[in-house]
Amino acid sequence: MTVWITRVPPARPKPGPLHGLTMAIKDNIDLAGVPTTAADPRSTTPAVANAFVVERLIEAGAVALGKTNLDQYATGLVGTRSPYGACHSVFSEQHISGGSSAGSAVAVASGEVDFALGTDTAGSGRVPAAFNGIVGIKPSKGLVSTSGVIPACRSLDCVSVFARTVSTARRAFEVMAVYDPADPYSRKLPRPAASTGTPLIGVPDRPLGMDPLHERAWAEAVDRAAELGVVVPVDVSVLLETADLLYSGPWLAERWLAFGDKLDDDPAVDPTVRSIVRRGAELTAAETFAGFDRLASLTRRAEPLWTRIDALLLPVTESHPTLAEVAADPVGVNSRMGRFTNMVNLLDLCAVAFPGPARDDGLPFGVQLLAPAGHDELVIDLAAAWCGEPVSSQAPAADEVLLAVAGAHLSGQPLNHDLVLRGARLAFESRMARDYRMFLVDGPVPRPGVTRTLTPGDGPGVEVEVWALPSAELTGFLATVLAPLAIGPVELIDGRQVLGFVCTADAADPSREITTFGSWRTYQATPSLH
Repeated sequence: MTVWITRVPPARPKPGPLHGLTMAIKDNIDLAGVPTTAADPRSTTPAVANAFVVERLIEAGAVALGKTNLDQYATGLVGTRSPYGACHSVFSEQHISGGSSAGSAVAVASGEVDFALGTDTAGSGRVPAAFNGIVGIKPSKGLVSTSGVIPACRSLDCVSVFARTVSTARRAFEVMAVYDPADPYSRKLPRPAASTGTPLIGVPDRPLGMDPLHERAWAEAVDRAAELGVVVPVDVSVLLETADLLYSGPWLAERWLAFGDKLDDDPAVDPTVRSIVRRGAELTAAETFAGFDRLASLTRRAEPLWTRIDALLLPVTESHPTLAEVAADPVGVNSRMGRFTNMVNLLDLCAVAFPGPARDDGLPFGVQLLAPAGHDELVIDLAAAWCGEPVSSQAPAADEVLLAVAGAHLSGQPLNHDLVLRGARLAFESRMARDYRMFLVDGPVPRPGVTRTLTPGDGPGVEVEVWALPSAELTGFLATVLAPLAIGPVELIDGRQVLGFVCTADAADPSREITTFGSWRTYQATPSLH
């Protein structure tokens, strides 16, 4: 199969939170100097600049390895509608990879890159994740810029990210999620503080009509959801009804507007893509507004759902088709692939797909969590908890700042009371990025200082506690910090930036380095060193 359309030699990575991570880019997203084909070989003009999101990632240290195959013009959920060849799941040569972001998902699942960019209009950032056993984050609309992306359905398009772990996908997502004033669809969304209570996870209150292997895996997934929160049965019929609207409403006209002029009778154009999108040319303005009215009605009917639950758990697909099944019924099979995904952008939701219980035949089974726009961190955190990875739901409230401590302010250490008496709370434990070094420094109590270098170390990173400190207390706390230490921005192992203790370079005495211990507590527990 053809995973890559264009390979490029790796550039020297820039310093940053993604330093050295390799990425693939779906070939409807611009990479400077490389044609953006959207899987149409007739597109041969190199892009003059990087897409906004690609530029962000490269500046953060990611290294692009090339452009990946897709369902032509991002129209499809199967991964077979490309003149460059069909992609298959990494689990089976007979089963589809899912699309349209087929090549990006396979490049990640096969280990060729650390993460990859896709796009998700109808589910293309989630279906390929499900069929390849990886993670796919579909951000809220407008949270990630689409400047430099060939549109499929511009009002709904989202740039998505694939990775093998939630943590890696999150690191890329945090770099990507920046307002772009040049993109008219970019928007600044409030990002609510994470709930401290037990999450309420909605699940459909009736059978979903999946194939038997999917049904058995789904039953296990519902049981797993009960370990993460309170499972609330809900009626999802309005969501499924909305999903049907995507390819029967005016959004086909938007696809025709985006690339209808490319759909001539040239054999380079996939005939299924041509037949689907050409219908958009026939829609009238009256039919378009009727579709918008219909969506407004469905959206209003769906609103009460989110007063009962924090997130909704759904399967990503109802089955895992073979390549032969798609060849026999390309439109019908594809339509069924979007049954649980098509409505997400129409209803302005965010989503993350991740591996659920494997099917009895060994093929992967993907599930997804949905929530209203702006609640991206909530669903990512729940996915991380499901996958046994660290979560960041201990995010600060609007009137708090996060402060990483590595020494005398840790729980149980002599200066911890300076935090506790100011109303700080322990939010979570983490590690600093691997290019920080820890040294013994002088002071009234034993303590370490941490300094950043340009060369990542071999260890796991310095262990820290991250405390949420009331913002009003920050100035008073700063007055207690004695030289050679200071408070400044530090980077955690997952790429997030918080405030933290750093020491001046002149206090970083190489003869007093203790980085190899990994934590201040481990150093203290080695009596022979004191």
